[in-house]
Amino acid sequence: MKFTATWAASAAAVLGLASFGAQAATELVIATVNNGHMIEMQKLGKNFEQANPDIKLKWVTLEEGVLRQRVTTDIATKGGQFDVMTIGMYETPIWGKKGWLTELKPDANYDLDDILPAIRNGLSSGGKLYAAPFYGESSMLMYRSDLAQKAGIKFAERPTWDQVRDAAAKMNDPANGVYGICLRGKPGWGDNMAFITTMVNAHGGQWFDMGWKPQLETKPWKDAITLYVDLLKKYGPPGSSANSFNEILALYNEGKCAMWIDATIAASFISDPKQSKVADKVDFVQAPSAVTDKGANWLWAWALAIPAASKNPDAAQKFINWATSKDYIKLVAKEEGWASVPTGTRKSTYLTREFRTAAKFGAAEQKAMLSANPNDSTLPKSPYVGVQFAAIPEFQAIGIAVGQQMSAALAGKSTVDEALKASQTAADREMRKAGYYK
Repeated sequence: MKFTATWAASAAAVLGLASFGAQAATELVIATVNNGHMIEMQKLGKNFEQANPDIKLKWVTLEEGVLRQRVTTDIATKGGQFDVMTIGMYETPIWGKKGWLTELKPDANYDLDDILPAIRNGLSSGGKLYAAPFYGESSMLMYRSDLAQKAGIKFAERPTWDQVRDAAAKMNDPANGVYGICLRGKPGWGDNMAFITTMVNAHGGQWFDMGWKPQLETKPWKDAITLYVDLLKKYGPPGSSANSFNEILALYNEGKCAMWIDATIAASFISDPKQSKVADKVDFVQAPSAVTDKGANWLWAWALAIPAASKNPDAAQKFINWATSKDYIKLVAKEEGWASVPTGTRKSTYLTREFRTAAKFGAAEQKAMLSANPNDSTLPKSPYVGVQFAAIPEFQAIGIAVGQQMSAALAGKSTVDEALKASQTAADREMRKAGYYK
């Protein structure tokens, strides 16, 4: 009886200690977007937990639109629901400036100087880093090398939009299910407007002048949108006004697009024989220029940040150091191969021989990443930071409204002039309401 009582007391003590230990572990709540690279990060998260037994990772995985909504609400209300947030280059400088994010201070081993300068600058405000890039992207022209050769087309390293229009006409073969060009048409500030803004930049346009007046009825906007609508009506697939990245990716992988200008991240998918029927027939050049190549290709990063309301900032910093490190990239390479690593963040990735061998798109992607400058993305001087967006809180509403007008013009529901006039009115209303001018 005495032995049993002693054993019971000991067991209770051990269980009590175990319970205490479990309670003492820090639970890190991470909000992230549901895409391939992020799903891989969750899978590999067990490696971080093994190395840091005092930290437990809890994942909240959301579709992109829902993620933006949830993290925006949480950070604006100081809800403290998340310890680590996946955000982009649009939100980071705005929220950092407002004091909504904790400044990141990685240790010396992290090698902050290895981060691509344009990405680092785009995730900073006032010289302080507020988010660390998990993967980055620019945009480029991806094309069918077999169709180009057959049509006698040789693309320049950075073709002009006139050359792209001529190539689309020559390669367009709808009778055989091939369309000369595929471009985003689905409305949204991060959908059709991400692409359209780079097209406008290349034609010498901008969203706002130095007095913050919207510029949507200027000649560069009219030239760019007229060409955009004309290209897709003549040489694009049916229903282009509803197509975004995933729809076009599916079309391209089926061999239905001769050209596609979009995110560099697409290159790894269309050159993967497991996904693409034309994997061995793709090539890459820079996004087209017109009167300038400034802002002709966008710049974006999905990045990890710590909201100021996080209850576990030290553990969050430790996790971000791990997930955006050189060692993490090597871990993905070991598990999935070099062609599957998150790119667009570190110079060292592009210097790695194994990556250069595995990723034939690597050199073109790197060049695009290095050429994009969010602080100087338009031919006339602009007051905003951002290449395919303007990093001001009002841009989200403006971009959505303009995106709907551009999609309507593409669908034939309005003329280009009518769409631009309505867009100018909507943008002007938002900017006046926000007090940028009277």
